[in-house]
Amino acid sequence: MKYKRSYVIVLIVFVYAFLSPLTVLGEEEEEEKGGEFEPPNHVLTISKENTFPNSSEDQEVIEPSELTQELIDEMDIPIENPDLIKMLNETSLNPSPISFGYRGEVYLGRWALNYESLETTVNWEYQDINKNELNNLGGENDQEMNYVQQEDKEVKGALTNKITDPEEVKKMMLLTTEAKTELPLTYETVIGKNTKKNNSYNVPVEKYAELNAHAPAVSEKGEVTFGEVYIELKGSNKSIVIKNVTNQGIGAWIPVEDHISFSFQLE
Repeated sequence: MKYKRSYVIVLIVFVYAFLSPLTVLGEEEEEEKGGEFEPPNHVLTISKENTFPNSSEDQEVIEPSELTQELIDEMDIPIENPDLIKMLNETSLNPSPISFGYRGEVYLGRWALNYESLETTVNWEYQDINKNELNNLGGENDQEMNYVQQEDKEVKGALTNKITDPEEVKKMMLLTTEAKTELPLTYETVIGKNTKKNNSYNVPVEKYAELNAHAPAVSEKGEVTFGEVYIELKGSNKSIVIKNVTNQGIGAWIPVEDHISFSFQLE
């Protein structure tokens, strides 16, 4: 009996030792993945408090038609450009089923086909937008200070280098980065004058305090694929053909809408 009991205990210990590292590792990976773009504690949302009603519209997601989807699925190069997908949806592709021997190509132009994200980071202090000050050097009691936006502040993002079809590229980068970070992103946002937040900071006697506010933004870097797009017709069959494919690196700063990063200093 003692032998059997010892054997069972050793077996339980072995199984626990074998599984525990895997469980802990899985939890650490899950936490790290989930928190990569999570705003830190000193970053607060002002979506309800902002006195300027940012009306940035959600990016339109163009769904390919059934025919367009069939054509895209047959290709080795992904087509993700919403404007190109919209054109393909609207293009009439109905060759006659009895057009035996018919063959032709329709040139649709040179397009930005897709964007591949290679590096995404968040600068929570991308741009200074406000400073509140409180002088308690001659005071007799501790005081509290709060954030109050002094002036309207516009925050703009942009591509970091020149590229063909910049508006289409910006749109693809925005859609990709929003999905990757799950942050509300926009290339232009405004923090309105007199925007307030209930975050309070204690200023002791004989101290001078500064509360600085910053607008965060995402630094996005990746690669755009360009190509000449043709519709090829062979009898009753049709397909998309891409020629003269090139790639170009691109970067962008994309502000995080209605979020503020705070830094508090005492002197």
